[in-house]
Amino acid sequence: MRASALSPQFVGIIAMSAAGAVFSCHDAITKYLAPSYPLGEIIFFRQLGSTILLTLYVHFTTGIGAYRVSNVPGQLARAFLFALSTSLIALSVSVLPLATALAIVFASPLLVAALSATALGEPVGPRRWAAIAAGFIGVLIIIRPGDASFTWLLLIPVAAASASALRDIVTRILHRTDNTNAILFWSNIAIMLATLTSISYGWKPIATPDIAIIALAGALNLLAHFLTITALRLGDAALVTPFRYTSLVWAAFLGYLVWDHIPDQYTVAGATIIVAAGIYLVIREAQVKAKAAGS
Repeated sequence: MRASALSPQFVGIIAMSAAGAVFSCHDAITKYLAPSYPLGEIIFFRQLGSTILLTLYVHFTTGIGAYRVSNVPGQLARAFLFALSTSLIALSVSVLPLATALAIVFASPLLVAALSATALGEPVGPRRWAAIAAGFIGVLIIIRPGDASFTWLLLIPVAAASASALRDIVTRILHRTDNTNAILFWSNIAIMLATLTSISYGWKPIATPDIAIIALAGALNLLAHFLTITALRLGDAALVTPFRYTSLVWAAFLGYLVWDHIPDQYTVAGATIIVAAGIYLVIREAQVKAKAAGS
């Protein structure tokens, strides 16, 4: 079948599935490099590579006027939350099995839904509250507080999910006035400035092969964002968004391939509940919007 014959919805599904794979590869690179370099150094050069590629793209397409900011307080808030969430996710994948860390981080859409009533004035009905509660139970199944296997390190991705949810709430507000390129650019600048403060902890010279790996991570970071944006532009959110969870499959595969990590039954069960709850929320939101549009 020719690419031109594919429906936009199908292309959207492919793009979102690819974004899931790319995000997992990006996080796997961070985990791979973490034993050799300070985390702040990895994040700085990773985001530097992403920013350079973004700048080249903007220069040859829309022009640097795309970086114009209308909502300065919103950009500052989003930049802070982006820097915080990115750092916490990187720390999570560096100290925990990849699939475990990302399964918990994927609870962030549930927090977005829970916060939407207050922050965005969006109604959250009883069925969505039930899905949110189920997702949180999934997180508890993975963490198992009080169990002998519990470690406080499991709370790092919980904090990452919380910061990611707040970042996404601010992003939704920010999109009313500022474009995606401006949001990505200034958030990248913010996290590079933040991670520069870690120089005092002793950055190390980067080995030549690792320069290419870090550059690849930056490219993957930017590619994943563009694939996600493309998927949501071409396909209905209720159809394409669930395919973002294919990231967990890739995380489990990469975790086993590189580090011999096999998710235990609690991680699998908890992740399944989180994914199911997340998919239900997307579908339910689409149904509510369709009903409101038809009334």
